[in-house]
Amino acid sequence: MSKNLTKRSEDYSKWYNELVVKADLAENSAVRGCMVIKPYGYAIWEKMQAELDRKFKETGHQNAYFPLFVPKSLFEAEEKNAEGFAKECAVVTHYRLKTDPEDASKLVVDPNARLEEELIVRPTSEAIIWNTYRGWIQSYRDLPILVNQWANVVRWEMRTRLFLRTAEFLWQEGHTAHETKEEAIAETEQMNNVYADFAENFMAIPVIKGRKTESERFAGAEDTYCIEALMQDGKALQAGTSHFLGQNFAKAFDVKFTSKEGKLDYVWATSWGVSTRLMGALIMTHSDDNGLVLPPNLAPIQVVIVPIYKGQDQLEQISVVANELVDDLRQKGISVRFDDRDTFRPGAKFAQYELQGVPLRIAIGPKDLEKGTVELARRDTLTKQFVAKDEAIDTIASLLKEIQESLHQKATQFRDDHITEVNTFDEFKEVLESKGGFISAHWDGTEETEQKIKELTKATIRCIPFDAKEEDGKCMYSGKPSKVRVLFAKAY
Repeated sequence: MSKNLTKRSEDYSKWYNELVVKADLAENSAVRGCMVIKPYGYAIWEKMQAELDRKFKETGHQNAYFPLFVPKSLFEAEEKNAEGFAKECAVVTHYRLKTDPEDASKLVVDPNARLEEELIVRPTSEAIIWNTYRGWIQSYRDLPILVNQWANVVRWEMRTRLFLRTAEFLWQEGHTAHETKEEAIAETEQMNNVYADFAENFMAIPVIKGRKTESERFAGAEDTYCIEALMQDGKALQAGTSHFLGQNFAKAFDVKFTSKEGKLDYVWATSWGVSTRLMGALIMTHSDDNGLVLPPNLAPIQVVIVPIYKGQDQLEQISVVANELVDDLRQKGISVRFDDRDTFRPGAKFAQYELQGVPLRIAIGPKDLEKGTVELARRDTLTKQFVAKDEAIDTIASLLKEIQESLHQKATQFRDDHITEVNTFDEFKEVLESKGGFISAHWDGTEETEQKIKELTKATIRCIPFDAKEEDGKCMYSGKPSKVRVLFAKAY
């Protein structure tokens, strides 16, 4: 497995694309804009899925599944949502092919098989789900409904990049129905906090929690909360969103319930989701010029053991020690691989596991057998140490915990070093070009100013941080009064 990665400092985008492919995470498919997620990449996604699914169930949610296709009339029912996604929709118009009368080796669309109603391939599922909820909800006794689905969605992107923006991607989408506005807002906040906790403590990615501006909200939402992360190239990445939908979808699909007081009212709603974009966030937060750097929580292989030997006799002796370590590590819940392939030299194996971000590597050779030691190498710091074999298991468990925490601290330090306060538009432009990162600045609250800044600089308001302190100031662009600083950045 050849590295030969472009250096991040030379071309960050090229480095990213090369790493995704060379680390065996994903590749482009025969379908333009779509990707094949390879087993190693999918194993990381499965770990994300498992942890998020556990958190969702802990907060009372259940998984369900809804159709991939949405009748066009349902999709159009909530106008803002339909308008927001219209340009990205894939549409099914026919249900059958037939042999081309002019060339029997080819198939053509059968003009007699046109659908009575066109179907939208879901870009998001609010429409089909809220049409379904109408049949599930009659009374307050039917509420709340706390449902999540793991699914794929299609958004016909013109410019694609593996994991970050593809025409089809994997995600989860929660859709909940509530009796009161207060319950729905509490749910929206709770799920944004779940995402933040997952990013910080499982992915080792520091995030800023905040609220989107009106122009950046999810189409059809009254409010959108988000978590924003900062990548190593100084660009922001939206890592998760949670939407308070008010009664918009309930009104669009006529979903009413009888309250405890016997009154008829519309249901209150939320939706929330994260996607395989998190794979991109993971890669760009921690990895380096040598390849992937994976937090132990997400590494498909946390420890790899590589034997260094000459001849079958040495391999057999090393294998006894290696297999003992494998058994002991697995009993501790640590995933481990003993790579005794004889088709690759140890150096090639070292390069592979370094490229694929395996947190800890153990090397065992004849001299280690004599001394009763093993060599431990950390992927994050590229440092090595010799450890007595009898102390190896406890040392490994401790190191994995240390690596997880260290990666979070390193990313947090980088993020904090790249939050810059500015007061003038000239300062803003200078920092944006020379340093990047999050720029904290006053904004007058108008969409006009927001759009003008975006046009001039390509920077957007990533969020209005929840912990932003109120202070009197002037908008850096218009000079109008402002009460709070917002975070701007260029973003993926």
